[in-house]
Amino acid sequence: MEVVLIGAGNVATQWGTAFQEKGYSVMQVYSRTLDSAKALGEKLQVPYTQQIQDVVREADLYLFAVKDSALPEIVKVFPPVEGLAAHTSGSVPMDVFAGYFDRYGVIYPLQTFSKTRAVSFENIPIFIEANNRDDENQVEKMASTFSDQVIRLSSEKRRQLHLAAVFACNFTNYLYTVAARILEEHDLPFDVLIPLIRETAAKVEEMPPILAQTGPAVRNDKNMIDKHLEMLRDYPDRQELYRILSESIYKETIL
Repeated sequence: MEVVLIGAGNVATQWGTAFQEKGYSVMQVYSRTLDSAKALGEKLQVPYTQQIQDVVREADLYLFAVKDSALPEIVKVFPPVEGLAAHTSGSVPMDVFAGYFDRYGVIYPLQTFSKTRAVSFENIPIFIEANNRDDENQVEKMASTFSDQVIRLSSEKRRQLHLAAVFACNFTNYLYTVAARILEEHDLPFDVLIPLIRETAAKVEEMPPILAQTGPAVRNDKNMIDKHLEMLRDYPDRQELYRILSESIYKETIL
């Protein structure tokens, strides 16, 4: 299979590396910015371009790994191709390609990616969809060379999955950032929280998250909650965040 990468960010970088490791041919990298296209093209040692009209037309798969907001605009101006177009988004419906491509689908890996941190696709669930059965079978076969968990999923269910992932990953990571700020302001290292973070994550592999919940909110320890809110009096955003989360935790645990 010959692949063209549309985009040169975190997701495209990881997919490009994974494709080459599995013996697939990455024919070209396209990005709207030359620096990004060049960086990934040189990393993969393949041709690159920032000109949409110069995208090669002979690829089997055109993998669109771009921002959700940019995807519709790129699709509209993409040159006609016979290969399969697929995006990697969790929240954009497959039909974003309708009317512009005859063959299209979705290849959504449920993972957080960075350019510089290597990941193993083997343990990443990949959710797929295509506008016809033959291509869906083909995508499933290809994705199965990367992951042991390839799951067919509709656009609507994928949107719900992505929403859940934002809570589980993006919001959680932001809370790590808040915690890091508090520690920094009092000359304490973030590293002291790592064992706690690891154990919390490990517990939800063995029990429902609600049963793993601990802390003052689940106990409705108003005395401790009020003390924490007072400590946050000079940080109204943090104080409001603490209040909302504590109330939500307590309501969830008494349902």
